[in-house]
Amino acid sequence: MLFHGHQLLEDATVEFNYGRRYGLIGPNGCGKTTFLKAMANGDLPIANHIDIYLLDKEIEASDKTALEAVLDVQRERIELEKEADRLSTMELTTELEQRLENIFDRLDAMDSATAEKRAAELLHGLGFSKEMQNKKTRDFSGGWRMRISLARALFMKPTFLILDEPTNHLDLEACVWLEDTLAAYSSILLLISHSQDFLNNVCTNIVIFQKRKLQYFTGNYDQYVVTRAELEENQMKQYKWEQAQIAHMKEYIARFGHGSAKLARQAQSKEKTLQKMVDAGLTERVEQERTIAIKFEECSKLPPPVLQFADVTFGYTPDKLLYEHLELGVDMDSRVALVGPNGAGKSTLLKLMTGDLEPLDGLIKRHNKLSLGKYHQHLAEELPLEMSPLEFMMKEFEKPIEHMRPCVGRFGITGSDQTRPIKNLSDGLRCRVALAWLAYQKPNMLLLDEPTNHLDIETIDSLALALKAYEGGVVLVSHDFRLISQVAEKIWICNHGVTEWPGSIEEYKLHLKATHEALSKRDDLK
Repeated sequence: MLFHGHQLLEDATVEFNYGRRYGLIGPNGCGKTTFLKAMANGDLPIANHIDIYLLDKEIEASDKTALEAVLDVQRERIELEKEADRLSTMELTTELEQRLENIFDRLDAMDSATAEKRAAELLHGLGFSKEMQNKKTRDFSGGWRMRISLARALFMKPTFLILDEPTNHLDLEACVWLEDTLAAYSSILLLISHSQDFLNNVCTNIVIFQKRKLQYFTGNYDQYVVTRAELEENQMKQYKWEQAQIAHMKEYIARFGHGSAKLARQAQSKEKTLQKMVDAGLTERVEQERTIAIKFEECSKLPPPVLQFADVTFGYTPDKLLYEHLELGVDMDSRVALVGPNGAGKSTLLKLMTGDLEPLDGLIKRHNKLSLGKYHQHLAEELPLEMSPLEFMMKEFEKPIEHMRPCVGRFGITGSDQTRPIKNLSDGLRCRVALAWLAYQKPNMLLLDEPTNHLDIETIDSLALALKAYEGGVVLVSHDFRLISQVAEKIWICNHGVTEWPGSIEEYKLHLKATHEALSKRDDLK
């Protein structure tokens, strides 16, 4: 498999089995998304009776309501019934019999009597109120239309469901719901996710995309880590043993190859043994993965209060207030995570902090030397796509190439990726460029709105370490439970105001699960 002339896969084995849920992992830029698209486009020889659905874009804006857009997939019922009628008149091969069986299974799953109820439940789980379910799709943002597409995919229940980072547009509540839903997916599920928590609770298998190969592991992410460590330890033992044998044989051949006839014969025998070992294939040395050492530049210290909300009231319209009489403060030593449902005002709170929005009442006080660095979900999309990362950084900061090269390098943008046009980089690498740009500004305070979208697991871990070492204040919005657990010292719930959660983020997740289960039981009783 090639991408812009760059080989992504070579002589790889592709195997997915019914009833398994696979998590596809690998470093940013290795080709995971390209691989998913190749499978969905039929570029790989997958049997025709396997219906594949790749969720990779939001539903088109139209006059259909969110509920109608999900139910609209029922049009497939007519096509399936026609196909079943046609197949039943033909002489059936084994493959056609399998296809016919799959069609009847799908038709059973599309029970029209419960269709609207099931569609509404899926939308509700993804954060749509009853009022929102009846809104036209054109009235939703791209993120919400992506949720509608996700609901459609789950409603369809394809034999092979492929999801590319399905949690990117979800809040923590919806992530918890989706985790439980996908953990019960009964056919074939393949997903890219960089959330270890999500992979642990959903996946039965892990596939690592590395060195132009696919390697398969049984179990969730934590089990994969243990198994891989054991395999690498055994591989290194075998490698060292082989190298010791080779060194010994080479030394013997060099010393006695031209000696007496008896010693020369023994040397020739060892030479043949050595050649057999080489022909059979020697064990490779375990290569340590290139580590990413993200670092935020040192910033000047500011005494408190640095950023303070005094009796702040805000709403986009006076009759629908998000915040009333809000009192809060963020200083240089603050490590705060904002949680709460979508639409509750997390991003709005960040915009009030930056001054992009002004309060209807009250006062927001900022230290006169405060420098804010804000990362938002669409920052990577605003980069100049024709420029390379180095050209962009040199232009932004008016510094020579030798100065900017290590600045992007520490964010894992190395080699040819530094000079390749940004448009040819993966989404994950683009996000790293945006983070490098943000770090070099040396802000006193970081406001991060979903910084982990598209970043691989190693980069997220490096980002967590960098935020812990950072000398300024941090306010974080994220759906990644692990990042929050590593970074945040306080958790603020945004929902009709701001309240501090008294426990850990793990306890908050259990609270969300318990709330979801209680609501489900209540709905079942109704």
